[in-house]
Amino acid sequence: MIGTIRKHSSWLWWVIAGLTIISFVVFMGYGPASRANRGLNGGGDYGTIYGHEITAEEYTAALRDFSLHVLFNYGQWPENNPSITRNVIEQQTYLQLMLSQKAKDLGIYVPESVVVSVAGQMLQSQAVTRLFGNSVHSVPADQFVERVLKPHGYNDDDFRQYVRSELTLQQLQMTLGLSGGLITPQEAAALYDREYQEVSTEAVFFSVSNYLAQVKAAPAEVGQFFTNNMAAYREPDRLQVNYVWFNLTNFLAQSKAEWAKTNLEETVSSIYAQYGATEFASAKTPEDAKAQIRELLIHQRALADAAAPARDFVTALFAMDPVKPENFSALAKQKGLAFRTSAPFAEDAKPDEFSEAPSIVKTAFTLNADTPYSDAVQGDDGIYVIALANRLPSAIPPFDQISGRVVRDFQMQQAVALAREAGTNFYISVSVQIAAGKSFAQAAIAEGRAPEILSPFSLSSDAVPEAGDRAEIRDLKNAAFNNRAGGVSRFIPTDDGGFVLSVNSLLPLDKTKRAKELPEFITQMRRGRENEVFNLWINTEANRELRNTAFFREQQAGAAKSP
Repeated sequence: MIGTIRKHSSWLWWVIAGLTIISFVVFMGYGPASRANRGLNGGGDYGTIYGHEITAEEYTAALRDFSLHVLFNYGQWPENNPSITRNVIEQQTYLQLMLSQKAKDLGIYVPESVVVSVAGQMLQSQAVTRLFGNSVHSVPADQFVERVLKPHGYNDDDFRQYVRSELTLQQLQMTLGLSGGLITPQEAAALYDREYQEVSTEAVFFSVSNYLAQVKAAPAEVGQFFTNNMAAYREPDRLQVNYVWFNLTNFLAQSKAEWAKTNLEETVSSIYAQYGATEFASAKTPEDAKAQIRELLIHQRALADAAAPARDFVTALFAMDPVKPENFSALAKQKGLAFRTSAPFAEDAKPDEFSEAPSIVKTAFTLNADTPYSDAVQGDDGIYVIALANRLPSAIPPFDQISGRVVRDFQMQQAVALAREAGTNFYISVSVQIAAGKSFAQAAIAEGRAPEILSPFSLSSDAVPEAGDRAEIRDLKNAAFNNRAGGVSRFIPTDDGGFVLSVNSLLPLDKTKRAKELPEFITQMRRGRENEVFNLWINTEANRELRNTAFFREQQAGAAKSP
């Protein structure tokens, strides 16, 4: 069920995975922005773009446009999401200023009638309607202004200005990316043929698992292997945390009782009407989809119910003075809550203990002596509150503690070497036999290897079923499409050992399918080329023009202070 919740979280919770207003990185990687960022604090020298001195009013307008962009695309204000940092906000604001100034220089104008029309369409977007409940399909403009904009200091004029800016940037992209769309039908057809023409192949795989039994792990050799590879066994800095888990399952009965007091079926039917075709396309029947929606709603409310006692615990915890790690366990015992101590984990780890709440790892590494415990952390299986329990510095464990792991690594290394040696020798022998007139299959069988016939695949294919985990699709494509029909690849090493692949023939294209798909393919190619041209232009312009802004200067100052 938890996996289903995660799959459909796009309409259950509003989480920003990343920003899409600008999809590239330019000079912004010099270091952390100064705490004295001029734009965010208001006033000061903002710098220039295209020789135009940026005013405080222009900066503020661009900042508000960016905030509304986030709201309309993700259903959240930027300040409500931890992934949108001060640095990100200012970066995006200056890029918005650059694009707006270029649009002005090019004389791009959006009529008021178009602004009004598009504004109405925006109020029907899912990100906005969710703010008013899942049963709402369109939000009246006056209600949106009163209930969403005004509490955050925005008004109808800000909304109109944002719509105008979005439309202006769309026209700017169309104008500057136009040359990228100049692809002829003949060029597109050739690209389609190259992308979708399938190849018939067969291969011989040399898997490590077939050679493990041949490896003898002599103690002296294993010991020498450990000595030579000690650095690989160094444990990074790790943490242990104490945590209280408000398990979602303990709140399901309460959630069902709360839903029973409402017209749950009407809510389910409304959600199905709005999202059923896309979010639950795999459901065999409408009733199956509605059952999934019903269960998701119950789980969603159970999570909300679990958050209430978690907030009470956090409030009491942060009210304890003085702040010290022992407060966590003391309060948990006082409230009769069970707390656990986690196994050690590193900053880049994905511990099984927190598999349904991966953000706990990131949160844990922000804890310190001054802030030894966290706010409530939401997972798919409940709400967590964590406290720093122990820091374990980086160290190499003694051999006797990890001897089993070292032996397995030694055996794997030796088995890989045996598999690759066998594959290389096989290729040499087969090549000689093919030169003498044998087919690949005949030569392989003569070497005691039966080749496997692979399903036809093209450059657009995502997988070759017969290969399984023995070879990556990219390696198979490289071996096949960098060879001629009737040719044999060299031995290709892989994590599993390696393979030798024979190209039997290029298969004819399905002309009916080609005729049906080619128009959409041409459209996608043109759109992709336009985006490439526009993004290339942005990178070039940003690297030049944004060097004259306060943000760039502060990025350089931050980099100079970094070790």
